[in-house]
Amino acid sequence: MLSRVANSLFWSGRYLERAENYSRFMEVNFNLMLDLPPGVTELWQPLITATGDLELYKQKYDGYEKEDAIFFLAFDQDNPNSILNSVRRARENSRIVRENISKESWEAINGLYHFVNDAHGGKTWNSDKPQHFFSAVKQKVELIYGISFNTDIRGDGWNFNRIGQYLERADKTSRILDVKYHILLPSVSDVGSPLDALHWAALLKSVSGYNSYRRYYGKLNPVTAVEYLILASLFPRSIYFCLNHAENSLRQISGNSSGKHTPVEKTIGNLRADLEFADINDIFEFGLHEYLDKIQVQLNKVSEQVSEQYFQIRPNFTQQISNQ
Repeated sequence: MLSRVANSLFWSGRYLERAENYSRFMEVNFNLMLDLPPGVTELWQPLITATGDLELYKQKYDGYEKEDAIFFLAFDQDNPNSILNSVRRARENSRIVRENISKESWEAINGLYHFVNDAHGGKTWNSDKPQHFFSAVKQKVELIYGISFNTDIRGDGWNFNRIGQYLERADKTSRILDVKYHILLPSVSDVGSPLDALHWAALLKSVSGYNSYRRYYGKLNPVTAVEYLILASLFPRSIYFCLNHAENSLRQISGNSSGKHTPVEKTIGNLRADLEFADINDIFEFGLHEYLDKIQVQLNKVSEQVSEQYFQIRPNFTQQISNQ
């Protein structure tokens, strides 16, 4: 497969997942605000922090008004990670390699692009119920995943797309968990309170894991919630699950099932093994923030190594679009 094609499919997966994650975070934040007791500050600043774009936001806006936060995260063209920019880039990457995805997948991606553009023109951030937009984006991305799963060939292109998707998902799960633990960390008197439980429930809902968590663990508990989001082997949005599937796709591409592995396979394999044999008590003893920070550094390293190994093998290659 041409490095140009592999690069576009990888980033298409990352951008779609990024748009979907932003949408689900926003949707859950709206629902959380409805349940917050009087006097509790709306949680827009922590949400922006979770995306990693807080400094850019502070350069453009004063304070954390709802309309500003919604516009910045969803439609601001100066924010490279906004839903609008993520969908546009996912669509452009997919357009470049249309012959490598099914007609049905392309039509679904193109439909999402026009839906988000229309919402931008209609100034959705000023509407009475903007959460409907975020719910629709989430559902449309999930529809794309379903169509792709049932129509796209399971070749190298599929695997590059999955690697991008799972690396992005693991990164966002780690970030939203880190924000909850530090920025939303209640005072000692709030630990175990209804407000604390409300925050943990919202966190699990932001990754569509609340109901499955309750079926598996029963009563809501911060320690088991962290364990579920980091170490669960069967939950599709846990960090371990994402790394395991990204590693499998890398091995499908290289053809290495055993023996000598590529540098990126070694990096992701070591990280996956650390999680596979990790104990939640050891993670808390190490420091949850420090542990998550280490994971994010390794995820960035994996992404860089994928690029070095598969996308930059031709010195004269020039990307047709700007990917970040």
